[in-house]
Amino acid sequence: MNDWLSLRDPVRSIAAQAGEAIMRVYAEDFDIMHKSDDSPVTEADLSAHRVIKAGLQALTPHLPVLTEEGGLPDWSVRQQWSDYWLVDPLDGTREFVKRNGEFSVNIALIHQHQPVLGVVYAPATGAEFAGVQGVGSWRFTAQGAQPLKVRPLPNPTITLALSRSHGSRREQALIDALTERAGEPQVIRCGSALKTCLVAEGLADLYPRFGPTSEWDTAASQCVLEAAGGQLVDLNGQRLTYNRRAVVLNPSFLAYGERLPLPLAQLARISAD
Repeated sequence: MNDWLSLRDPVRSIAAQAGEAIMRVYAEDFDIMHKSDDSPVTEADLSAHRVIKAGLQALTPHLPVLTEEGGLPDWSVRQQWSDYWLVDPLDGTREFVKRNGEFSVNIALIHQHQPVLGVVYAPATGAEFAGVQGVGSWRFTAQGAQPLKVRPLPNPTITLALSRSHGSRREQALIDALTERAGEPQVIRCGSALKTCLVAEGLADLYPRFGPTSEWDTAASQCVLEAAGGQLVDLNGQRLTYNRRAVVLNPSFLAYGERLPLPLAQLARISAD
């Protein structure tokens, strides 16, 4: 399969339907459950999972669908997949519980371990992004599809996109290092894959994640970022890839625009401290 652009708008429609299911729960009182790793899950996660899985199976019946809420097939099965859908039905459940609007639906198509189509939709705000490898990246507004492009460095002020729920001493060390090199950075804090999308649309220069995430957290927004001219790499400078191991945990990573504002080795030392 290589006609990925033709899937963009049908997948956007599926994400919008999942967003409607999420917002129905958001508007009411809801129960909060917890998984074995103590991360929260709500009926919104589960409802969005059902909508997306049904929609993708109807769209591409021959492709497997791996979602955060659908259980992890055995590695002996997954390692046979060359193409599959990788989905986080509700990325940023902690932000959903806080009702701050900073959560998203993430849907990615993986081909040969790479995200080749990604859709990120934030139903509470209407922010919507898509990227197609080799074609382009867009933010969708009432005026239509607006092409995305990362911004060049150097800038007068470096802008960091940081997690709202996962602050750390490493983040402060990074802020200190940037301040010493280029002046105090501007910091934007928000939830979910929207941080990577901030880099893709040129509103931030770097989103560092010094902690664990899963593959469904990053694939869709990585495609949006890369199609806008940015990079998402581990602390060895290697691009994140998918479905190469039995576990689905990502290493620490850096999402950035035209180039890194600090040397990679320095960022790796900050992460290790």
